[in-house]
Amino acid sequence: MAALKVYADRVSEPVRAVILFCKLNGIEFEEVKIDLFKHENHSPEYAAINPMKTVPAIAHGDFKLLESHAILIYLASAFPGVADHWYPADLFSRAKLHSVLDWHHSNLRCGALGYVINSVLAPRYGLSLNPQTAAECDKILVASLSKIESFWLQGNGKFLLGNDQPSIADLSLVSEIMQLEVLEEKERIRILDPFKKVQRWIQDVKDATRPHFDEVHEVLFETAAIIDKQRAENI
Repeated sequence: MAALKVYADRVSEPVRAVILFCKLNGIEFEEVKIDLFKHENHSPEYAAINPMKTVPAIAHGDFKLLESHAILIYLASAFPGVADHWYPADLFSRAKLHSVLDWHHSNLRCGALGYVINSVLAPRYGLSLNPQTAAECDKILVASLSKIESFWLQGNGKFLLGNDQPSIADLSLVSEIMQLEVLEEKERIRILDPFKKVQRWIQDVKDATRPHFDEVHEVLFETAAIIDKQRAENI
């Protein structure tokens, strides 16, 4: 089988979901670092791989693909030995999984990414913080967490859609929520504390995917520690 390249910066939530999936399923790959803080995603070389200039992207032989959900679906389908629970063969189960993935981009991702960027990370990308946009995204984020709590976590299973084992949707959504690590602790508590089922689900996903989960998120934890140190110095 052709070699797989993953173009990635692990500060990116979707990147972490893709890399975590590969590690959990023993998929060998070459990780090509695209430093977002250095704007390497805007280089002509990377634009030839992904004209959208986003991460992640993959190259599998001559085949190139962007968008994390499409990549996860492709990897689950293209590589032998991937367990069915990640991307089920059953038509109805697969359709429900797609509904979570589609919902994610216009709800949870919109809220979480928008809030984190506009309240904390914007200066690292050469942008200005935008409190008004952050406030709007905060509402979307909280509403999305509420929907996960009340709807997507229905059923007796530990994971999304009431499943007993995690799917690619669990990896994608939890990787998104983990970005809240860059917020002040009191902010994370304010946002997450009302949602007990969500907190338990996050922990269940961590437990089901360790030790790879911790290793894949190490860059995020390091970034959060740097930001915390800067906050302390500015007090």
